[in-house]
Amino acid sequence: MGIHMDHNIHAPTVASGPTTTGGPDLDPAKLSMVELMQEKERIEEELSALSSVLTSVSNQMASTLENISNHLDLSQHGVNMNSSLTTFDDFPRADIDVAQIRTIRAKIIRLRYDHKEVMKYLEAGIHDHFSNLQRAQGDTSSVSNTNGSSGTQSNLTGNSSSDAVMLGPPFARVNSVAAASPADQAGLKPGDKIRSFGTINWINHERLSKVAESVQQNEGRTLIVKVLRQDGGDATELNLELVPRRDWGGRGLLGCHLVPL
Repeated sequence: MGIHMDHNIHAPTVASGPTTTGGPDLDPAKLSMVELMQEKERIEEELSALSSVLTSVSNQMASTLENISNHLDLSQHGVNMNSSLTTFDDFPRADIDVAQIRTIRAKIIRLRYDHKEVMKYLEAGIHDHFSNLQRAQGDTSSVSNTNGSSGTQSNLTGNSSSDAVMLGPPFARVNSVAAASPADQAGLKPGDKIRSFGTINWINHERLSKVAESVQQNEGRTLIVKVLRQDGGDATELNLELVPRRDWGGRGLLGCHLVPL
């Protein structure tokens, strides 16, 4: 026999105090790019931990009841953000810690909002950095690759190393390149690691789906592809000009196969 709940039991409990280690006064607009990246990773780790707690809390409660009745199946008590906290007749479920789950849900909601804000400033910072790099390219020397295409290259030292940090880690690797394809003419080679593809980067590529979308939207237009190439023990940063097109005699608009990292 339980106590009937007149209020909305599913509404998240608002936890007291800050829900993140950054504190309530944390302003993403005042963080550096490196700090934004660190904050993003911290929030994602905490979200992952809280999501796991939702399941473990219900499992711990079920374990206690199992010791009493020996009739409970733990696998039936997993809880997520959408799980009902009441029985069919609107009483609180006895197999879970409803109060703790509501508190955790409230923390997850706040963390998701924090993550959205951090991502907004992080993406804006990266786009600004891309714009600065493109303006700076006018002062760099052009080099011709073996296929006659042009681009810029630099060893991964000095300012180039700083640029690489700002761009973030590579998000894709070139698995294969078809001969005489747009990718081949741009200078892409198997093993190249892609830091950015136009405006697509490690933050927003969405398992490369945004790369495919960008290619379709920019057929016949030049896309700047920033590549990290390993040559023995040396790493070289390349800015390649790639023009997606379908009249090259092969399949697709690029003629290369990319795999996510």
